[in-house]
Amino acid sequence: MKITFLGTGTSTGVPEIGCQCKVCTSKDPRDWRMRTSVLVETEGKRILLDCGPDFRWQMISNKIYNLDAVLISHEHYDHVGGLDDLRPFCVGKGVDIYAEDYVAEAIRTRIPYAFREHKYPGIPNLELHEIGTDAFTAAGIPVIPIRVMHACLPILGYRIGNMAYLTDVKSIPEEEFYKLDGLDVLIIDALKKSGHPSHESLEEALVNIERIRPNKSYLIHMSHRMGLYTEVEKELPPHVHLSYDGLSIET
Repeated sequence: MKITFLGTGTSTGVPEIGCQCKVCTSKDPRDWRMRTSVLVETEGKRILLDCGPDFRWQMISNKIYNLDAVLISHEHYDHVGGLDDLRPFCVGKGVDIYAEDYVAEAIRTRIPYAFREHKYPGIPNLELHEIGTDAFTAAGIPVIPIRVMHACLPILGYRIGNMAYLTDVKSIPEEEFYKLDGLDVLIIDALKKSGHPSHESLEEALVNIERIRPNKSYLIHMSHRMGLYTEVEKELPPHVHLSYDGLSIET
């Protein structure tokens, strides 16, 4: 399995518009973060995890020319804002999108032209598949949804093989932890060092990592308030890393 971190930033991205802090003015490209999205390549298939507003440039800069499925964690714009840009992937076929029922309904509401009975040429051909918390297959690849809480909003993380992707987490229900046993790679959000009402802090993420005990963990969905990559990376346990845009790992 190959995992590519297409974007590792929070909803405002890094640099944040108008900010002159040391992170937003850093010259280190590892401090510049597009909105969170991950590409998983396994068994000859490419599965996209979340499709935010930076999707177009993420595809161009990583030279990705085909996708087999898209898994959506929740309906917030920084996770679905790039769906219209799937148009080049829809030539001659639809793109399979997997999401919970309320997320699918939000997508239909935001881009209704993509779901009309009589479609005009050039619009994205999106095949929405409504899922719950039961295991399913996407492009023939087994996927296990994981219920997590984004403050009071129930959203989904996903496990593919021995990799799990948990974005926008504030808490993990007790009954979901068994789905995270035996992970090689855990991808989990940590917005910043201080607390936040709907995202884990760095400390909260480390507590969950210690409980789940994956071989390696990579932090995502970070804001400029997390700090500089070179400084924070030195503070982390040896099996925990800050991810950065363009990072590619194999497992």
